[in-house]
Amino acid sequence: MSLTTRRRRTAGVAAALIAAVVAGPATAGTAAAAPAPVPAPDRAGIVAALNSAMANGAPGAMARFSGPGGVESLTAGVRDRASGAPMDIRARFRIGSVSKTFSTVVLLQLVQEGRLELDAPVNRHLPGLLPDERITVRHLLTHRSGLADYTNAMFADTVPGFEAVRNRVFTHQELVDLSLSEPRTTEPGVAYRYSNANFVVVGMLIEKLTGQPVDRAYERRIFKPLKLRDTSYVHPDTRIKGLRVRGYLHPDAAGEPLVDSTEQTVSWAQSAGAVISSPADLNTFTSALMRGRLLSPAMLEEMTTVTPTDTTNTRFYGLGLRRYDLSCGAQVFGHTGTVQGYYTYAFSTRDGRRSLSAVANTSNHGAANTALGGTLEAAFCGPKPAPAASARSASGADTAETTPLPAERDLPERY
Repeated sequence: MSLTTRRRRTAGVAAALIAAVVAGPATAGTAAAAPAPVPAPDRAGIVAALNSAMANGAPGAMARFSGPGGVESLTAGVRDRASGAPMDIRARFRIGSVSKTFSTVVLLQLVQEGRLELDAPVNRHLPGLLPDERITVRHLLTHRSGLADYTNAMFADTVPGFEAVRNRVFTHQELVDLSLSEPRTTEPGVAYRYSNANFVVVGMLIEKLTGQPVDRAYERRIFKPLKLRDTSYVHPDTRIKGLRVRGYLHPDAAGEPLVDSTEQTVSWAQSAGAVISSPADLNTFTSALMRGRLLSPAMLEEMTTVTPTDTTNTRFYGLGLRRYDLSCGAQVFGHTGTVQGYYTYAFSTRDGRRSLSAVANTSNHGAANTALGGTLEAAFCGPKPAPAASARSASGADTAETTPLPAERDLPERY
C-alpha cells in the first residue's frame, strides 16, 4: 500500500490551527463565549481513515485539509487500477451529491434576487409539475417534500441498474415521472426523507428562472467567481477530462470483480449529482460559502438552520447542506457524495477557516464510506486521547464510544 504526502505551511502562521468551535447563538444579554482553541489536525488519524477505506475495498483514497496553518494533502493507493497510477491530489473526480450544495447556492441566489420565495409552492413556477400544491421550495431543499427517491428502484440491482443508465440521457420530466410513479414518503414538511428527486426539481427551477441550462448558472455564479478551474457540470458527456481518478463500483455479490464506472452520463442525477471537481476546489467552495462570499448573511443563516436526520442528534440537514457535530464539539457544514465509483466528503467549519475534502474511488461498499468519514474527526478534532486502562471493561464496553456511525447514504447500497 503506497502513501504519499504533500504539505504546505503558510509562513508566519503557527502550526496549531486556532479556530472557533461553532456554537449556537448567544442568549440575549449574554456575552458570547471566547473562541476555543482547536487542535491541529491528526495527520496519523487521517492516514488511518484513508487506509481503512482501502482495507474496505477502495483502490485509493485522498484527503486535503486547509486551515490557518496551511494545507495538508494525503494520498494513498491508486487512482487507476489498470495503469497502477498513484492517487494524485490534483486529480478530478465525480462528487455525487455534493452537487446538491452547488445547486442550492444557485437557487438561494435567485431567492436573494427576488425571483422566487423559499416558502412558495413549487407549482407557482412550474405549473402542474407536482401533484401537491403544498410542496414548497424549502421542502425540496430540506428533503421534506415527500417525493420518492426513484434511485431506490433504479439501482435495486446495483451493476445491472447502473449499466442500464450509464449512457442514457433523461429529461428532467422523465426523472420526475419516475418519482411520481411511486407512493410519496411523507406529507410535505412533516419528516426528512432523502430523495434525489428533490434536486432534479431544483434544477428545473434554476433553468426556468434563469432561462439557461444549469451548467451556465453554475459557471457564472460559482465556478468563475471562485476560480474553480477543476470544477465543471458534465452532462451528458461521459468523460472526466484531464487528470482524473477512475471510479470502481462494487457488485452486490461479494467477491465479484469491481466495475470501472468512470465514464457515464450521470443523467439519472443531473443537478442532484453530476458535478466533477478536485480536492482543492472543494476546499475553496465550502470555505467561501461559509465565509459569506456566495450568499448574504441572512440567506446563509437560512441555509445553515438545520433539523436532525437521525436519532443520534449529531447529524442534521439545512438547505442542501449537512451539519455534523463531532465528538470534540466542533460543528462542520458541507455534504457527502455518492456516485457510482466514488465517495466524497466536503466540509468546513462555520467560520470557513478550516475545510476538508476527501474521496475514495469506490462505492456500493458502505464500510469504505464509513471509514472515509473518519477523516472528519481526525481533521477537525485532532488526536484522540488514549482511553484509560481502568475505564475499559473486560468485554470491551468502550467499543460503542469509538465505533463510527455508519455513513449516511446518498444512494441505495446493497453491500
